Amino acid sequence: MKTQGNGTALDTHPPRHRVLVVTMLEGIDTKVAEIAVHLAMSIEIAGGRSAALHMLERKSYSVVVLDQMLAETDPEGADLLWRHCGFAVPLQFSLSIAGSARLERELRMALARREREQELARLAAAAEIDAEIKNAVTAFLLESQLALAEAGMPLAIEGRLQNMAEIASRLRADLRKSAATSPVRGIERSNSPK
Repeated sequence: MKTQGNGTALDTHPPRHRVLVVTMLEGIDTKVAEIAVHLAMSIEIAGGRSAALHMLERKSYSVVVLDQMLAETDPEGADLLWRHCGFAVPLQFSLSIAGSARLERELRMALARREREQELARLAAAAEIDAEIKNAVTAFLLESQLALAEAGMPLAIEGRLQNMAEIASRLRADLRKSAATSPVRGIERSNSPK
């Protein structure tokens, strides 16, 4: 799907990636249309800072390309765009000088960088959740074992606490087994010195 200035869609097939190109350069439509087809993505064009900010409020983008000429003539506007581009990879590029092939390469690299950063963020979040679960299970096991050590506990409660301690122990063993095959562990091992 490609849009011009006001964000009106020309094609309704949802692409995997959406790119916003901010430029006042005439004839850019032809250059980006070919790239959009090659990369199977949507490229939308904003004719200036206010149009770009409006589009950034309405949609999320994988990459925001700002024409070098606009960035140089309006540095405050460029900073404002970068602050509003969300999770998109910011890319400043000279659209008037560089050819389509170079822009396509830059977009490919920006998308690859974005996917790599997203994967690292997912792995970090998974590692954090894993650590929280392990800590909670360990605390649960410890508390139930401490409660079992108390003298004069009714047999019914002691039996329940024993069941809870066994469940926590099995959970901890399962977590240890899954940690050995986890991709997060694989990342940690690959970063450790050999």
